[in-house]
Amino acid sequence: MLVYPSGIELSSSTLRHLARLLSARRLERKTRWRRLTTDRQALLILAHLRCGHTYAQLAAGFGIGIATVNRYADEAVDALSTLAPDLATAVRAAGRKAFVILDGTLLAIDRVAADRLYYSGKHKRHGMNVQVIADPFGRLLWASPALPGTVHDIRAARTHGVIAALTEADLRCWADKGYQGAGGTVLVPFRGPHARIRALGEQAMATLKAWRLLRKLRCSTTRVTDLGKAVLTLHPTTAS
Repeated sequence: MLVYPSGIELSSSTLRHLARLLSARRLERKTRWRRLTTDRQALLILAHLRCGHTYAQLAAGFGIGIATVNRYADEAVDALSTLAPDLATAVRAAGRKAFVILDGTLLAIDRVAADRLYYSGKHKRHGMNVQVIADPFGRLLWASPALPGTVHDIRAARTHGVIAALTEADLRCWADKGYQGAGGTVLVPFRGPHARIRALGEQAMATLKAWRLLRKLRCSTTRVTDLGKAVLTLHPTTAS
């Protein structure tokens, strides 16, 4: 495989943040030696998440085995996912805002036609349903665990307890027509306002999918939630 220099659309502060996290994890596990330093491991993980490079590509680029890349990736994703804010934390953080945006997206996955559980009739493809909460400026605050693509947005929001949490906090929430009848503090606008609300939701979705690995996932469906949480943890460090 040919190898060439490339770049990642992230700042050095994101790299340093992840490297510090990995250093702390190695100290906690009393790791004595690794093929890559924490800085290099952090760079590998960012290339995987942000650029969507495969394990084979990363192994060639960093001069290590595919199994080692797999182990490094699992370690970093596990460490990052544990730091992602949960729903209660996100709702508390949003309490001072005038309102929030609730929207859902489908993260495409690599599945065969027989896997009907993951096929979304709305999007006409296989994927995992993820709910997001954004602030009034469309900035991502929270992303839910992933559910099979057959689950509709309103059902997913209820399953995760999003509507109940927002209502209990008396936090006004705008959502698109897919949440019609949700109740509580969830409001569904019509005509002109609907387009503006949808645009803010799409902005939060774009934040998630700027991490190219999430545009077409080829991993186990049980791993999608942790990948989403890892991105949610890294996202604040990318803000300029």
